[in-house]
Amino acid sequence: MLEVHKPTVAHEKKIAADQGDRSENAEYHAAKEKLRFIDKRLFYLNSMIEKAQIIDPSLEPHNKVRFGSSIRVTELFNGEEELYTICGVLEAEPENGLISIHSPLARAMLGRQEGDEFKIKLPNTTKEYEIEEIFYKNIFSLKKNIRDEKDFLFH
Repeated sequence: MLEVHKPTVAHEKKIAADQGDRSENAEYHAAKEKLRFIDKRLFYLNSMIEKAQIIDPSLEPHNKVRFGSSIRVTELFNGEEELYTICGVLEAEPENGLISIHSPLARAMLGRQEGDEFKIKLPNTTKEYEIEEIFYKNIFSLKKNIRDEKDFLFH
């Protein structure tokens, strides 16, 4: 993005600016807006990199629910089993059971042990669960949506 898209859009902006009156120049304003978006995206990505921490959950004990834990729970009302794995925000795929550590469900489970029960409030109801099993499973064996370079580029 920094080395390809930003110079391209900056060049588009320069060409549009050279056409004269900028106040009514749609191409100029569009290029200016694109540059603003690229700068915001670069700022966000840089802040994510600066704050990133590498954590290897395979090295941690999973006797309690923690980051990287896979948790098999039973909903107490209907007896259905569900499986969740707590991961980082960028790895989350809720539809595939990979939930962000910041999600309400993950926060409700953190620190609990097998056999513990907990409740989570939803907009129209409250659900109650029991933790059946806590274990570690490599997140990459669970991911369905593998991202590549095109997912992080300016569109």
